[in-house]
Amino acid sequence: MAEKIKAAGERLAAEVETSSHITVNPLYTPADLKGSDYETEVGYPGEYPFTRGVQATMYRGRLWTMRQYAGMGDAEESNKRYKYLLANGTTGLSVAFDLPTQIGMDSDHALAAGEVGKVGVAIDSIEDMELLFAGIELTKISTSMTINATASILLALYVAVARRQGADIGQLSGTVQNDVLKEYIARGTYIYPPQQAMHVITDMFAWAKENVPEWNTISISGYHMREAGSTAVQEVAFTLGNGMAYVEAAIKAGLDVDKFAPRLSFFFNAHSNFLEEVAKFRAARRMWARIMREHFKAKNPKSWMLRFHTQTAGSTLTAQQPENNIVRTAIQAMAAVLGGTQSLHTNSYDEALALPTEQAARIALRTQQVIAYESGAAQTIDPLAGSYYMEALTNEIEKRAAEYLGKIEVMGGMQKAIERGFVQQEIQNAAYEYQQAVDRGDAVVVGVNRFEVEAEKAIPIQKIDPALEPKQIERLRALRARRDAAPWKSAVAAVEDAARTGANVMPRIVEAVEAYATVGEISDAMRRVFGEYREAVVI
Repeated sequence: MAEKIKAAGERLAAEVETSSHITVNPLYTPADLKGSDYETEVGYPGEYPFTRGVQATMYRGRLWTMRQYAGMGDAEESNKRYKYLLANGTTGLSVAFDLPTQIGMDSDHALAAGEVGKVGVAIDSIEDMELLFAGIELTKISTSMTINATASILLALYVAVARRQGADIGQLSGTVQNDVLKEYIARGTYIYPPQQAMHVITDMFAWAKENVPEWNTISISGYHMREAGSTAVQEVAFTLGNGMAYVEAAIKAGLDVDKFAPRLSFFFNAHSNFLEEVAKFRAARRMWARIMREHFKAKNPKSWMLRFHTQTAGSTLTAQQPENNIVRTAIQAMAAVLGGTQSLHTNSYDEALALPTEQAARIALRTQQVIAYESGAAQTIDPLAGSYYMEALTNEIEKRAAEYLGKIEVMGGMQKAIERGFVQQEIQNAAYEYQQAVDRGDAVVVGVNRFEVEAEKAIPIQKIDPALEPKQIERLRALRARRDAAPWKSAVAAVEDAARTGANVMPRIVEAVEAYATVGEISDAMRRVFGEYREAVVI
């Protein structure tokens, strides 16, 4: 009977594929897992190779952290949104920064005009950071900061504010994204050339281990590569490839792998091909465990664990019939939960139009809460394990991602592959193929190329007050006018000196922010030594 069903399905739909072009059979049986070994490939949660999760009890012991990415205008406005989200049950903060902050420019820089506070919060100084977290005890909450090129400065600001609150900084928990390699691949908010940027990152690893031991000093991100158009397989391969590059750089800098690796974390996308996404998370966990134990010879089991945050897919949100995005987000969030995520951000349904309104952000948060408390998905660990299809798909994603890593190794590693444009080209090709499929109607986007409506209902959208930009600039210039010039100049000079001599820049950056140096000034101090990266053109 199984053979008849399989044959009939193949005749009717021979070309059914996942988003990574993995052929999907109409029926899966034990024959599809021939040669597989449960103990070594699937195993048990909390045990190597962690296919079923990094914790033995997973959500039976503790639910994932529910974060909502937020930041708009200035620090005061963003602080109001954080308090609103906390009051509605979010269990972790996630900070979005504006573009000038991300690329190390102060709000009054000529190139910052029109961008201040538009896609996130503007942070120029320690005064802004204090306003951002006013009334929020930093040791009582976990904070994730989506910041890369200026991650060292934003972490220093966070630590400085915690000290002003009288907190023990050793108890701070959270993450700075700090994944600059994916900026060269897919996103573009880089400052320094790769080698110098990697130096700053390894400085942060070393400094954080001694000063903020509970802090995740990097969140190795596949999210943005997926947003740029990569497949699920590419997301796994290139994210783990970047992870290997960071580990290699840290070891080369003299750090013990088992000292820093337990604080590495990852950041993945959750798309709508539900079962492929679940399999993707399971495959990534298993691959990283093997990479760390077998390739890097890490001895500490915590060094083998791939702990990750997930965000639902912004690139799948549509401006047409935006209410449909609530459904998309729910499916994607469930995939992340069944895949074993440690924290989760759910996108708001109006984000294809603008920054989310309070109502839309609340619906997104409630989506997570419904999954956690009503769906039953958190009641048992890795409930899809043992499914013939799930295990076969997990194996296939691992196999294809490993093939990519093999190609990258031949090129000399991830940094070389990025410099050659290989990674960028692969993602661009995948994005182009998908868009062609949408244009042909082969890939269905509900409400866009099928099931359209003639008249769209108006959706209320969040608007940033244009008065916030001049207000932010005025606050910045007032700070410069009243700060004590001598310690400020000395602290900025010390950052530049550390960059030039190869000393760890982090202690100097902390001293600089405490002396009221701005994000732009500290970035410029390192620019003078490191220079700026110029993007290689990929044709």
